[in-house]
This record gives sequence, C-alpha cells and structure tokens, in this order.
Amino acid sequence: MPTRREGEFRTMTAFLVYITSENKAEAKRIGRALVEERLAACANVIDGMTSIYRWQGKVCEDSEAVLIAKTTATRLPALTERVKVLHGYDCPCVAAVPITGGNSDFIDWISAQTQPE
Repeated sequence: MPTRREGEFRTMTAFLVYITSENKAEAKRIGRALVEERLAACANVIDGMTSIYRWQGKVCEDSEAVLIAKTTATRLPALTERVKVLHGYDCPCVAAVPITGGNSDFIDWISAQTQPE
C-alpha cells in the first residue's frame, strides 16, 4: 500500500468551525456537547475577545468567547444545527473554514473521533 506524502489528505474534508459565544462558560458547554456527541473531535475555547458588530440597526461592542471546533464535512450540518439549539443568541455565528493542508495524521484523527458510535 502506498504511503501518503506529507500534507496529502484522503478525500474526507475537515473543517475548523468558528463559533462566538456570550462568555467562556457558554463556549465550554457547547464545546463539550459537540465533542461528547462526536460532532467535533476537539473544541478550543478562547476567552476575552471583543466583538464590534451591527445588530438591529445599531453598532454594538461586547466581550465574547471564541469556540473553534474541528469536524468533518459529513458532521458539519449536524454540528451547525446542534450549536443553534444550544446557543443563547438568536443568530449565532457558526462559520466553517475548510482545512486545506497540514498534518494528515491530525486530519485522520478528526475523522476517527467524529465517527458515530
């Protein structure tokens, strides 16, 4: 069997999913649920972000926490819907960015950890 070259991936597409939340506690709660439900292989919480955004005709500024989840293309729709259910915002930020390079062993790990039991 031929071995993969560094940075070469299988046909599976992995994503980093950027999610903002009201605070660290909410980000941790959502991240834990996503990992426990195998919708994400991993979730990173970054606290202390300042967001400036337009909402309902006004420019707002708030402190938020960032949640970055690692998932696959097949799990992304379910992850998105789950975040919408768990999140406190009316319109939560859930933005998926495809992973186009990197450690193929890590990408394989994402795939393995998000397989339904």
